[in-house]
Formats: sequence, C-alpha cells, structure tokens
Amino acid sequence: MTIFKIILVVLAALLVAAVVLGLWVHSRDQAKSAQVWAALEAVRETDPAPYDPAMVADLPEVAQRYFARAIAPGTPLHRVVRLEMAGSFIMNGNEMAMTARQILAPPAQGFVWQAEVGQGLMRFAGSDGYHAPTGGSVDSWTKFWLRGLIPLARIGGTADHESAAATRVMLESIWAPASLLPQYGAEWVQTGPDSAVVRFAGVQGIEPMQITLDAAGNPLDVWALRWTDANAKRVHRLQPFGGRMLEMTRYQGFLIPSRVELGNMWGMHDYAPFFLAHITKAEF
Repeated sequence: MTIFKIILVVLAALLVAAVVLGLWVHSRDQAKSAQVWAALEAVRETDPAPYDPAMVADLPEVAQRYFARAIAPGTPLHRVVRLEMAGSFIMNGNEMAMTARQILAPPAQGFVWQAEVGQGLMRFAGSDGYHAPTGGSVDSWTKFWLRGLIPLARIGGTADHESAAATRVMLESIWAPASLLPQYGAEWVQTGPDSAVVRFAGVQGIEPMQITLDAAGNPLDVWALRWTDANAKRVHRLQPFGGRMLEMTRYQGFLIPSRVELGNMWGMHDYAPFFLAHITKAEF
C-alpha cells in the first residue's frame, strides 16, 4: 500500500470517527433535553385551585386589569404550559423559517425549547433550556446541530448563560398567567397608568420584568434588563431584551399572546427583533 493510500485510509477513518462521535454527542444532547422536559412535565399539578378574582383584589389597578383579561373565573390554575409555534428566526439579517415546541414551567423552575430552523441543507435543530430543580443544581444550555452532524452551538453551564436563561423564562411567564399571581410569589408594583414591574420571590439575581398593558388589560410589551453578550463588543452586560405582543388567543380559560416579536436592545434605536412567532397550540 502506497503512502498516498495509507493517508486516504487514515483520513477516511478519522472522518468516520468524527461522524460517529458527532452522532453520539448529538444523541446525548437530545436525551438531556428530553430528560428535563419530562422533569418539568412532572411539576404540573393535576388538580390546581380554580381562579377567583378575589385573589388579586389587593393588587394595583394595572395588575387587576391584566388578570381580568388573562384568566377567566373558575379556570384551573395550571402553571405549566406546552406550546407549539411557527414563525421566523433572524440571524445576520437572514430570516429563516422556524417551528418549535416548548414546555414552560414557573420561572423558578425552567423551560425547554426544541426547534427546527431553516430548510434543506441549511436546516439545523436543537434546544435551549433552563432547569432549576428543587434542591438540585441549576443548569442551562443552548445546543444546535446542522443536519444532526455538525455542532453550530453548544454552550451553557456558566453563570452568564444561566442568568440570561433565567431572564428568558421569567419573561415567557406571560404565556402562563397563573405564574404571575401573588399566591405563587409574583410581586406587582404599578409604575404608571398602564405599566408595572413584576418580581418573583423564587427567582433571584436577575432584573425584574416590565410590562405595559392597553386599556382593556392586554399586554402590549414585556421586557427586562438581561445579562448577555449579544452586542457589537461581545461583552456581557445588562441590556434591554423584550418585544411586542401582537395578538392574543384564549386557551383553556387563559388569554395569552399568540403572536409575538422579541429581540435585543428593546426600546433603543438599534432594536432588531430576531424571534417572530405564532403560537399554534397551547395546552395547560
């Protein structure tokens, strides 16, 4: 066997090994996402208390206005929701089709977002997640793969990433209105005729959620200062992240945003939404 053939054999063997390793790591990523999904499913109460408007009688007017729209009286107060969505994900100015499913638990516990983005040879898939089990260690991740073979992003497990993920699950509690009730640790402070700050007793170390409502009580926007390096200098800092609630739909007694746009630098001149989503299904 010539040296050239030996080199080809070695290269082929290395390629096969790389593919096998990639498939193994990818399968581990998928298994972890599924494991946390199941753990968050287990958090769901089977027979929660029904909603009574008296629960919010002591809250500021803006909070009472929100709950009067968001939760119908008698609705079982489930705080775990499973979502399906479609829309667009924008990267470097390129808009790509996106479909995803998500499980969202109370802000102190976590979420898993499993998505497929793009199409054809440029389709990639993976998940974002955050998990803070009672008595356990906090974990967070962003792991996406091109065609299940090439890792595009495998980050997480750092304090920086955990902080950003915790802000995300807090903001997305707008999809699970029961999590915003004072009985579950949400603290409302009215900041204007149509605005409020919401803090969560079980969530520490992040900035609170800001919410603006219309006259009927529908959320117009939500945002928070988020610890992130999504900026031109690629340095971690607090910067506004959030967006607009463009359409509302009622599911099982809850009125939630069904069309949203979210992005970095909310409220600033360089705000650019990168996540455009339409909720196609919600199960509480």
